[in-house]
Amino acid sequence: MAFSSDEQTDGINDINITPFVDVVLVLLVIFMVTAPMMIKTSMELKLPSAENTDQIEQVTLGITILKSGNVMLNGTLISPTDLEDEIRSSLKKDPKTQVIIIADKLATHGMVIELLDRIKGAGATNFAFQVEKKNK
Repeated sequence: MAFSSDEQTDGINDINITPFVDVVLVLLVIFMVTAPMMIKTSMELKLPSAENTDQIEQVTLGITILKSGNVMLNGTLISPTDLEDEIRSSLKKDPKTQVIIIADKLATHGMVIELLDRIKGAGATNFAFQVEKKNK
């Protein structure tokens, strides 16, 4: 039995993308699992401590300044101009809104003063700094 030369076999002309899709889906799952862990470690703050602290019973905006200089409003990154707009809109809703400034120990004095200037420029007059209570 010999093969005739008239018979031509077709080769595989299509690219099989199934292995590629499998690899991409595995990478997606890995990134979805590790992303929350990376965010938690990047937000690690070291607050200064004080013996005398007050408990606050008002509507508050929590503004965090990280050691990198990034600013967060209630846990989400925000630009300085958007921060001022959010403060103004909150003050329109409730003029007694208090702003709590949460500054990392490693944030520079200049960063904190610039943030404070922006907060005052937005019209907030009722603000406080968050600190940790010292252990005796």
